[in-house]
Amino acid sequence: MLKKRGILLILCALFYAVLCIFSIVTGIIYAGGKRELNPLELSDSFMDKLSDPGRRSAFAKKMGYVTIIVGIVQGITSYCLFAGKSPQAWWVALGFTIFSIGSVSVKLKGKINAFPLLKAAAYITILVILLLSSTRMIYFGA
Repeated sequence: MLKKRGILLILCALFYAVLCIFSIVTGIIYAGGKRELNPLELSDSFMDKLSDPGRRSAFAKKMGYVTIIVGIVQGITSYCLFAGKSPQAWWVALGFTIFSIGSVSVKLKGKINAFPLLKAAAYITILVILLLSSTRMIYFGA
C-alpha cells in the first residue's frame, strides 16, 4: 500500500493528521475558556470590535467549537489522502485544501505571521501534489 500511495501523499496525509490533532486540542482549550484570543491571528479592526472581555470570551468559545470541527475535517482529509481509493476521496481532499488556502489567505490579510505563511506554503504544495497526474491516477484509476 505504501508503494502505491507514494511518499508525497503520505507526507501530505501526515501534515493533515498533525493539524487535525493540533486543531482539536486548540479548539478544546478555546471552547473551555482556558485561553484568550491570539491577537496575531485576527485583524486589528476585528480585535477592536472585541474590546469587551465578555464578548471576547464568548467569541473565543465559539471559535473553539469551529476549530474542533475544522480539526475533524482535517482528519477526514488526512484519511482521504492516506487510504482513499475513490474519486470522491480526491475531491474531498482537493476541496478542503482549496478551502484551507482561502482561509489562511483571509487570516494573512493585513498581518504577516510565520505560522499562517508556513501553512499557506504547505497547502499550496499539497494542492500541486493533488493535481499531479500520477496522484489522480491513484484515485481515478488508469
